[in-house]
Amino acid sequence: MAWSFRGKVQLGGLLLSLLGWVCSYVTTILPQWKTLNLELNEMQTWIMRTWEVCVVREEVATVCKAFESFLSLPQELQVARILRVASHGLGLLGLLVSSFGSECFRFHRIRWVFKRRLGLLGGTLEASALATTLLPVSSVAHATIQDFWDDSVPDIIPQWEFGGVLYLGGAAGIFLVLGGLLLVFSSYLGKEDVPFPLMAGPTVPPSCAPVEESDSSFHIMLTPRNLVV
Repeated sequence: MAWSFRGKVQLGGLLLSLLGWVCSYVTTILPQWKTLNLELNEMQTWIMRTWEVCVVREEVATVCKAFESFLSLPQELQVARILRVASHGLGLLGLLVSSFGSECFRFHRIRWVFKRRLGLLGGTLEASALATTLLPVSSVAHATIQDFWDDSVPDIIPQWEFGGVLYLGGAAGIFLVLGGLLLVFSSYLGKEDVPFPLMAGPTVPPSCAPVEESDSSFHIMLTPRNLVV
C-alpha cells in the first residue's frame, strides 16, 4: 500500500513525538541535573536530580539518598517534579490519540472528520507537552545561574553547575513541538469526508448484485391454448 502525503506527515509527527517523549522520560530518570565538583577532593563529584542527590566516587560505588520531604526542596525542584509528571502524561496521551487519528489505524466506518479531530487533539497535546518539558529545565537552569553568580557566596565555596540532562531536556522539548506541529498540519490535509473504503459496510459482488427489471425481460404467459387436458 502506497503512503499518501498526509500519511507520511503523520508518520513523521508520530516518530518525532515518540522520540521527544523517550528523551523526556530519560531526562527524568538520569540524575545529572546539577553537578558539583569539589576542588579539595577531585575524586568526588556530587550530582542532583529532582528526586535524589548522589555522590560519585571514582573507583568506589555511587551513593544516593532520596529527598525526605517534598516541602523541603527548593522551589525550582518542586516545580520540576510536578511538571515532569504532567509532561509524561501529556506526551503519552498525545501519542495514543494521534495514533488513533492516523491512517495506520482503521476502524469500522470511522470518518475522516473524526480522524482529523483526533489528529488535531493529539498534536495539540504534544505541543502542550513542550511547556511542561522546558519549564522544569529552564527553572533549574535559571536557579543554578543565580546561585553561581551570587556575590554573597565566597568564591572558595564550590557552586552547582549545569548537568548534561538539562541539554537533553531541551532537545526533548524541540522534538515534541516539531512532532505536534506536524500532527496538527496533517489534520488539515485531505478534503473528502467519507469512511475508509476497506472498512465500509460489506458490498455485494457484481455477480450477486440484483438485476434491474426492464421491458425486455422474459415472461411466461399461460393461456387456455397452453393448457393440455
